[in-house]
Amino acid sequence: MFRQLATLAFLFALAAAACQGTRKVADPVLEVRGADGASELGVSTDFGVVFLGRTARSGPVEVTAWFGDGPSIEFSVVEPLGGGLFTAEPQIRLPRVPMSFTTPTPGQTLRLIGRRGRERWSADVRVHAEPGVTGLLLDIPAQFAAFDGQVGAGLYVVGEREHDLRLVGLVTGELELAGPDGAVRRYLTAVGPDQLWRLVTYKRDFPRQRKFVYRADVM
Repeated sequence: MFRQLATLAFLFALAAAACQGTRKVADPVLEVRGADGASELGVSTDFGVVFLGRTARSGPVEVTAWFGDGPSIEFSVVEPLGGGLFTAEPQIRLPRVPMSFTTPTPGQTLRLIGRRGRERWSADVRVHAEPGVTGLLLDIPAQFAAFDGQVGAGLYVVGEREHDLRLVGLVTGELELAGPDGAVRRYLTAVGPDQLWRLVTYKRDFPRQRKFVYRADVM
């Protein structure tokens, strides 16, 4: 009897460790899919989900989050934040990331993270400045050779530890500038803290948010 109890305790410990490991490898990168089937990326933050609304600005959407054991598709409704930003609140608690409200400066390096289906990618990009151009300008990494589906990819400030990330922007598109010598410079463009603050003010009940639904498939 004692041996059986010890075996059960060991199995429960293994299951708990597996669950903890699964949650640790979850990430806040989301895919938001509108009614027409088009998709974009979004990010799950401490203040809620944020995305650009390029595929859906109203009505129902599918929000796909990736946990350690695979994707979970949740259904929600788009809510406008203003300033070209949108949110949607799924029933379950998603993996989240903190936010930074310090505007990046030229020369600073940020981490850009996107996803194509199950494949998540990341690249370090440098912030640039151009006369007469407002907003964030960034290097175009090799992963953006094809921009399809990567609008809304998150920009993060990296802390002392490699996985200590804070969301500071969302990629909106690409920009080409021609110089006096005819040379063309290409950048990624992104919205930064000057717009992301809208998510914080929208969630007026933070941190006393509504209770999430806990389901066996995402425990």
